[in-house]
Amino acid sequence: MALVINDRVRETSTTSGTGTLNLAGIVTGFQTFVAGIGDGNETYYAIFEEGTNLFEIGRGTVTDATPDTLSRTEVLSNSSGNTSKINFSGGTLSVFCTMPASKTVYLDSSGNPVGAASNGFALAMAVAL
Repeated sequence: MALVINDRVRETSTTSGTGTLNLAGIVTGFQTFVAGIGDGNETYYAIFEEGTNLFEIGRGTVTDATPDTLSRTEVLSNSSGNTSKINFSGGTLSVFCTMPASKTVYLDSSGNPVGAASNGFALAMAVAL
């Protein structure tokens, strides 16, 4: 099982509760989780319940099944301001692959590394190159 990030991966779901999402199919112009991430692989995801302010950002595993599913292994943040799974009502959910800000490393406007590993990461990358 690998952690995979890919562009333009988005599906819908109408799963309610706090469990694994049943993915309901591709959104026009995007690719499915199975096509973009792959069966058995993990990815970072975002879930947004349309017409509400409910959202969840986390890490989960894609399963190629009938229907395809996305587990909700670890919640990184949500609309409640904590790391609990959101209890979705069963409305239309927009589910997509994302890169959480808390997992990124980048350079600020002065060229200094900012993020999860900061200076130690930048030094390690410079030595590795």
